[in-house]
Parts: sequence; structure tokens; C-alpha cells
Amino acid sequence: MELINWTSILESLLFAAGDEGLSLKQIAEVMEIDEFKANEVVDELNRQYETDSNRGIMIVQLAGSYQLATKKVNANYLKKLVDSPNTTTLSQAALETLAIIAYKQPITRAEIEEIRGVKTERPINTLMAKALIKEVGRAEGTGRAYLYGTSKEFLDYFGLKNLNELPPLPEKVEEEFIQEEADLFFEKFQETINS
Repeated sequence: MELINWTSILESLLFAAGDEGLSLKQIAEVMEIDEFKANEVVDELNRQYETDSNRGIMIVQLAGSYQLATKKVNANYLKKLVDSPNTTTLSQAALETLAIIAYKQPITRAEIEEIRGVKTERPINTLMAKALIKEVGRAEGTGRAYLYGTSKEFLDYFGLKNLNELPPLPEKVEEEFIQEEADLFFEKFQETINS
């Protein structure tokens, strides 16, 4: 019978959750254990991080959720990474989010998440940091969510005079064609950013 490595599972879950983090309740539900056991697993994984000085990460609890974070002792190296001009590539999630914003703007984060089917806070933050998108207003109604649109820098990267020069989306397409078109878009975008 295979033993369950709870700390390994938790580490994977926290990594996948990213900046969103996971509450103790979410951890317990996903791992199918009670919250007391989930708390023990969190403590054990954190103890492993603290006792192994070769590890560069730790668990932090912010606003009721647990997430992985880098150790402060490595902050100078992380700053160099962020400031490095070679860190201009975008993740697939950021590229997908950018394509949605380009064609559907102005659009709220909730609408982007509905299209992608996953959370988009991190890709939006990345795109904002790279000045490829910007806040273009607030939606009407409850909550007055931010509306996002592309920036002048987006047009510059793609060599577009305006958004009317974006290639038109086909009216009726098959899933395979959509994936091929998305791959071509992302490939062209990646080449532009890397050049």
C-alpha cells in the first residue's frame, strides 16, 4: 500500500494556487482531510522549509490564506531578476489574457475569467507591469469593476497603427482552428517581445 505524502501534495497545491493562496478549508476539502489534519500538514511543511537552510521558499499566511513565498534572504537576487531586461517573455496565461483583452476590450477581469475558465489576477498584473494593458474605466453596476484595454505599447509591439488592424476573428470556427490561430498569435507576439 502506497503511503500518502501529505506535504508533497500540499506543496503542489500551494504552487498551483500561486498568489491566490488557499484557505485551510480549501486545503482540507481538496486533500479530503479535516481542517485539524490540514493545519498539521501546513505546519509540517513549513517546519521542513525552516529547518532546511538550502530551501528558498516558505509558507506565509496572508488574509486567511496560505501561499508559497520566497525567503527574504534572497531578495537581492529576486530584484535583479525583475530588473533584468531578459525577463520580457510572457507566460501562456498572460498571452491568452492579452489576446482576450485585445479583441473584447473594454472588459472586466470577471469577463476574462469567464472566457478563460481560470483566474486571471496574476496575468493581468503581469500585463499591467509590462504596460501592455491599462485600466480604461469602470463598469456600470454593483462593484464597479475595472475595465481593461490595450495600451499604446501593445500597438507598438505589434506594429499596429490602431486596433482596427488586428486580424479579424472568423465568425464560425472549429476548436482545432481556434487553437492554431491562438498559437500563431502567441508565436508572433513572443517573437516581437524577444526581438
